[in-house]
Amino acid sequence: MKQNLLALIAGLLFGLGLCISDMASPAKVLNFLDVTGNWDPSLMLVMGGALGVTMVAFRLILKRQAPLFSPNFKLPDGSNVDKRLLFGATLFGVGWGLIGYCPGPAITAMGFGLTYPAIVFVAMIVGFMTHRLIFERNL
Repeated sequence: MKQNLLALIAGLLFGLGLCISDMASPAKVLNFLDVTGNWDPSLMLVMGGALGVTMVAFRLILKRQAPLFSPNFKLPDGSNVDKRLLFGATLFGVGWGLIGYCPGPAITAMGFGLTYPAIVFVAMIVGFMTHRLIFERNL
């Protein structure tokens, strides 16, 4: 229960941060990618700020023996980088660049009652289900 409550609070804070920084707007992403036209560097500043906070927070958190609500840390070791991961990351990046939404901002923008992010969200769910059908049916 505590873990779910903490996840909800973290999600709400993340969504609030996206709204305050206007990163729930696909125009921000698309203008960041438009380096020869109406370039907007604010996405780079937000990502840089997030990276700085993460670097400090991880150093402090990983000094603990275990997370608050789990017996141990589950950290990636980089050993499972393969063609599927690289293809998926590329597909994710291309989709983000074409429509201006990644999952967090799409879900946040749905809270404003917008139709387009809801369509993006449904497409993400279809993609997740398709992946499961193709790659995870034998698991």
